[in-house]
Amino acid sequence: MKKILKLFVAFSMAFGLAACGSSSDDSKEADIRVAMITDSGDITDQSFNQTTYEAGKAFCEENDLEFNYYKPASDDDSARIAMVDKAVDDGYNVILMPGYLFAEAAAYGTNTYPDVKFIALDLSEYDLQGASEEANMDALYSTVYQEEIPGYMAGYAAVKMGYTELGFLGGMAVPAVIRYGYGYVQGADAAAKELNTQINIKYVYGGQFYGDADITAKMDTWYSQGTQVVFACGGGIYTSAAEAANKVNGKLIGVDSDQAPIIDGTYAEGMTITSAMKGLANTVTTLLQAIVDGEFDSYAGKVDNLGLVSENPAENYVGLSDSTQWCDTFTEDDYKALTAKIYNGEIKVSNDTENEPTVSEFTTVDYQGSIK
Repeated sequence: MKKILKLFVAFSMAFGLAACGSSSDDSKEADIRVAMITDSGDITDQSFNQTTYEAGKAFCEENDLEFNYYKPASDDDSARIAMVDKAVDDGYNVILMPGYLFAEAAAYGTNTYPDVKFIALDLSEYDLQGASEEANMDALYSTVYQEEIPGYMAGYAAVKMGYTELGFLGGMAVPAVIRYGYGYVQGADAAAKELNTQINIKYVYGGQFYGDADITAKMDTWYSQGTQVVFACGGGIYTSAAEAANKVNGKLIGVDSDQAPIIDGTYAEGMTITSAMKGLANTVTTLLQAIVDGEFDSYAGKVDNLGLVSENPAENYVGLSDSTQWCDTFTEDDYKALTAKIYNGEIKVSNDTENEPTVSEFTTVDYQGSIK
């Protein structure tokens, strides 16, 4: 029966069969049903899942489209694939997939349901190449983001705000995390040169994307030695930095989405000075609008590397969070000016992950390898 249902859904999508009682004059929007699958976590994670969910839900409500989300039963490929089957069985024909963990599910989904439109966020060509089968790119649009740019902005902002003892705690040393970190070093160094101020940066990878006692101990050591702010970059690894910071009134920089609500709400008000963000919401809105407009074909088959598209921070796919703690030495206008300089090419941010950034005499970087 399940197989028959799948065939019927595929046949209906392929030939545009209308539901009973509908008219051939119904709008295209009536045929669009959007589902989001979480990587395994909740839609309240203050990260990829929540941002994708909120953006998808808001767009669908505004455009009178049906929207739902599915949470896998466990954190593995088979569970994510099962949710693809479930969503299509339920009649959804646009699937949102947030994160690099969706490589297998994207490959499976695009080959099994070629008439369904799959939108993957932060899923790279490298990730897709690691799947057990080649994805059907005609049914897939995927993005990666230029993490070095918001990393640069975060480092620049921190030094402009007056912090001179900085830390970078990465998750695993994968290209996206490295780009964040190397951008952070470049931005901090640029601000130090402008201010003629000496800064020090401690730099380490946790070797995982969650905090634990060992990583917290390392952060305790950093903060006790004078580190003022740590860029915690890698999923839930921020918990270790936040636990340590909370003991000494230290500060954090969030990643991927605006993490101030969850960090400040859990640990201490004002702990998060800014977050280096990827524009997941902008991506979701842009692609869903393209589907409504019948323009998905102009996106299908691409793995776009998204960054700045304007001098206006609100229009870009990377940047700093609205909750940034603007101050006299780093105002919102300063941020807009910085964005314009990067967009116009006046400031060039390297995305080289093979070589450590070159820094000036104003910056010392202590690379400490990996904790795990």
